[in-house]
Amino acid sequence: MQETILILDFGSQYTQLIARRVRELNVYCEIHPYNKIPEITDWIKGVILSGSPYSVREKNALIPDLSKIRPKIPVLAVCYGAQYLAQHDGGEVKASNNREYGRANLSFIDRSSNLMKGMSDGSQVWMSHGDTILNTPSTFKIVASTSDVEVAGFSIKDEKTYGIQFHPEVYHTTEGAVLLRNFVIGICGCAGSWTPESFIETTVKWLQEKIGDDQVVLGLSGGVDSTVAGVLLHRAIGKNLHCIFVNNGLLRKNEFEKVLHSYRHMHLNVKGVDASDLFLDALEGVADPEKKRKIIGKIFIDVFEAEAKKIRNILIGRHPFPGPGLAVRILGEITRERVKLLQEVDDIFIGSLHNTGLYDTVWQAFSVLLPIRSVGVMGDERTYENVVSLRAVTSTDGMTADWAQLPYDVLARISNEIINKVRGVNRVVYDISSKPPATIEWE
Repeated sequence: MQETILILDFGSQYTQLIARRVRELNVYCEIHPYNKIPEITDWIKGVILSGSPYSVREKNALIPDLSKIRPKIPVLAVCYGAQYLAQHDGGEVKASNNREYGRANLSFIDRSSNLMKGMSDGSQVWMSHGDTILNTPSTFKIVASTSDVEVAGFSIKDEKTYGIQFHPEVYHTTEGAVLLRNFVIGICGCAGSWTPESFIETTVKWLQEKIGDDQVVLGLSGGVDSTVAGVLLHRAIGKNLHCIFVNNGLLRKNEFEKVLHSYRHMHLNVKGVDASDLFLDALEGVADPEKKRKIIGKIFIDVFEAEAKKIRNILIGRHPFPGPGLAVRILGEITRERVKLLQEVDDIFIGSLHNTGLYDTVWQAFSVLLPIRSVGVMGDERTYENVVSLRAVTSTDGMTADWAQLPYDVLARISNEIINKVRGVNRVVYDISSKPPATIEWE
């Protein structure tokens, strides 16, 4: 585990930016919904409450349960979070006479406050709220003001809890990094030793332990977030990751093909799905921006779930395959030529079972290259070439198995196609041994 700053999200557009600023201080942080607070362990060194597009005065305001956090752990409440603390503790929050958006300057700074250390007179801050704190509880101490906002910042007596009505995470708050450092390093006591590189290592290891040999289906949007998630998962579980990239018909020109190419260049196992018509047909005649978003979101989920189900069915329906691969199906010496030969044979066999609808009727099917040659006749010439055996069994768990009684005409066509198309094979046999006494595999 590692020291962590917990960010509780109330829906602010800046929440991800808060996380970025914390990580720039070389401190690990996690974002969680305000109503899904994780277990508070000794590794959580501080909590940041984000802003929100909502008002604490609304009937259905977003109310967090901070009973396991205050006053045990340092808290920094930003905008909505600060207004929630003020109202919850008995203060008064009202709609501002003048909405407070954009640049402002601190006209008062309490330099005895650990949160405000090192900040300059007149320091520029960025406001973005329609409500304001009019009156504070007796336990609150004002630590920062602007000419229009008396309670621009406060601390709470006998707690390491602070609130600010401006956004320290945005670029336009010129000394926001100073304030965040004061909180994360100074007040919370974080060492600042975390790095993105260490995060990658620990995340990959955690994913490997968590997922094991399970299969994972991931939706990719083409954006940074999902791509990073895909790369990390691929590092952890490799071929067990199955990605889906949906073309909604609203991408840039040729972007679908370019992004698919990029993903494959990253060695991601990705399936591209062109669902342009579905999206564009559903959006026809719709002008309202929220309706457009909801339509796009719903169709994306529908398409993703349908494709994920297909992948799931393929994965569940796939026949078992041995860990050593074709090595245990090539009896005798393994060479590149013999591997290629068996791959060609097996592709014809399995492909034919799919084409005839027989693949799902057997538990396992495969081909075996035998360590012998046999005499044959092709045209007017005698041949002395390889023998392959086809094996198909029925079973429920692999502990016992019976040979699958495939139709003779299907076996005949498969044998004929193998001998005609795979150079080096002149005889095909079918294994009719059960388990026991034989095993399913030959080696």
